[in-house]
Amino acid sequence: MRIALAQLLSDTDPAVNLTLVEDYTRRAADAGARFVVFPEGTMCRFGVPLAPVAEPLDGPWADEVRRIADSAGITVAVGMFTPAPDGRVTNTMLAVGPGLDAHYDKIHMYDAFGFSESEAVAPGREPVVITVDGVRVGLTLCYDIRFPTLYTELADRGAELITVSASWGAGPGKLAQWTLLARARALDSTCFVAAVDQGYPGDEMATASKAPTGVGGSVVASPLGEVVASAGDDPQLLVADIDIDRVAPVRETLGVLRNRSEFAQTDKAESPR
Repeated sequence: MRIALAQLLSDTDPAVNLTLVEDYTRRAADAGARFVVFPEGTMCRFGVPLAPVAEPLDGPWADEVRRIADSAGITVAVGMFTPAPDGRVTNTMLAVGPGLDAHYDKIHMYDAFGFSESEAVAPGREPVVITVDGVRVGLTLCYDIRFPTLYTELADRGAELITVSASWGAGPGKLAQWTLLARARALDSTCFVAAVDQGYPGDEMATASKAPTGVGGSVVASPLGEVVASAGDDPQLLVADIDIDRVAPVRETLGVLRNRSEFAQTDKAESPR
């Protein structure tokens, strides 16, 4: 399976960002990718009020993403914001393409490193696995990556590839944490992990507020935690070929999913749903 990670820099204008989605999707299709994954907050970057830009899943922004995916003939997963019933927004991953129209709402809120995502964003409740070209794909967003039980739950639900779309917060050691966590979650779940981040916007924007604006470093990791492909700081389209047939033999050799203790099973039962 050939996949593409669209490491871009989102604007505050959703219309401008749609032009980026169309450009990166076209380039991904031209490169032979069947699946292109965009970062968290592709609709609008963090650091500005999100409620004014949020739209429902059947709104014009999402419909334009559907048109882009249909025109390119590939599956597109893109981060957007949808209105929540309590007046906040939901941090949503929209996944659309041939025979697919699904979404995932971010479960774990980034209330860390001096930022409080939960003030403006309502959490989701349910893990989501989709099918892209016959491959079972789990969807996650940013801070989710710090919670291993979500990834093992997605593997239990049949995921062979798990995507992580992020707008990772900058700071000392944060880039190293991001890439380490992507590889660790691949080992935990014995899945391929495709982790795409916003590009690094430069020191001035990254330090202007505590809002997470991206550090770059998008990475594809194998079920053994090996780096299949990686990006630098700047915007780029990262294309990688992954051999899904590796998942089953890795799980046979590295039996972490079947070797879990009674304690781990109890912990899983208490994980967010």
